[in-house]
Amino acid sequence: MKAVNVGICGLGTVGGGTYEVLTRNATEIAARAGVNITVAQIGARRDNPNVNTGDVEIARDIFAVAENPEIDIVVELIGGYDVAKELVLKAIANGKHVVTANKALIAVHG
Repeated sequence: MKAVNVGICGLGTVGGGTYEVLTRNATEIAARAGVNITVAQIGARRDNPNVNTGDVEIARDIFAVAENPEIDIVVELIGGYDVAKELVLKAIANGKHVVTANKALIAVHG
């Protein structure tokens, strides 16, 4: 089965929840999607003590996720809109798909 590597940027409430849903339901998601979806890297300024990221690489520079050639999809969950816009544009420039839940980003720059 093909694999898709996801990079999550932001490990707050939404980022941590997204990580937990993707890892907890990996088998069901793979069965429905027809591909294995793996969180391969997380970009976060600091750890979230409520989220056990196991052995997933954590980059303190979120732009490292957008520049990682192994990442297929960047999930932007950092909030705000200036840095988030830079991250999204960097990810797109590097050929990544982007997913965001950032309403401020879309409202200001969408």
